[in-house]
Amino acid sequence: MKQIHHLLRPDTCRFIDQSSMGPTFSALQSFAVDDALAISVGEQKSPTAARLWVHHDTIVLGIPDARLPHISEAVDYLKQEGYQVVVRNSGGLAVALDEGVLNLSLIFPDSKKVNIHEGYEAMVDFIQHLFADLTDEIEAYEITRSYCPGTYDLSIDGKKFAGISQRRVKNGSAVQIYLDITGSGAARASLLKNFYEIGLKESPTRFQYPNIDPRVMASLNELLGADLTVADVRNRILFQLNDWCGKIITDSLEGEEIDHFTKRFEQMIIRNKKALEQIE
Repeated sequence: MKQIHHLLRPDTCRFIDQSSMGPTFSALQSFAVDDALAISVGEQKSPTAARLWVHHDTIVLGIPDARLPHISEAVDYLKQEGYQVVVRNSGGLAVALDEGVLNLSLIFPDSKKVNIHEGYEAMVDFIQHLFADLTDEIEAYEITRSYCPGTYDLSIDGKKFAGISQRRVKNGSAVQIYLDITGSGAARASLLKNFYEIGLKESPTRFQYPNIDPRVMASLNELLGADLTVADVRNRILFQLNDWCGKIITDSLEGEEIDHFTKRFEQMIIRNKKALEQIE
């Protein structure tokens, strides 16, 4: 196993667990929390932070997804399948979230000094170490026919189980990963394959949307023949942070962070209202 990335060895690490907030916890709130933390970490008012979050039956769209030629029909399809739809404020395309998908945000300082690729590489290192007792075959490269394909897709034997995005706010950066732990990766991919087929209907577009093959996606349990739960992985993350950080604190948002959260959450609501109004 390679050396631990320097971003993952802070003197103090802040751990915030929002993985059991329940179905009323909105993805819009999550993105606002990460923004608030990025501001606080970037201003050196908070140490490096790790946040866990789960959202039930939610499709998070990227900005390009909202420009699909038949996006209204595509969103109607997702809603008929029982999913709520939001538009993210970070890069990337549509991803499927449910109770079997654990999301982890690592929030680092000094985004103006640290190369953007270092944030991605730190997350890759974190996940490879996290499951090192189960596999040494986790690789980072683009799985082109997955949903939300990217250079730092994580896969085993060519099947993707995780994708990473990054959002930089002032002098802090939030590196976000979704981890398909339980359930069927192919079923999630099929849902988004149908979404794009309905949204495109073979209409020409300047933007290249993914041509999804559900066979290239799987959950960790499917790939490892394991019986992991979201709670199991949550505990793994906490233990790893405890090993790597000099000190762990569990402070929730406070003071100015709450003000930053409120402002960012309001902005997310307004942006989503505008984006979804255009769709409707």
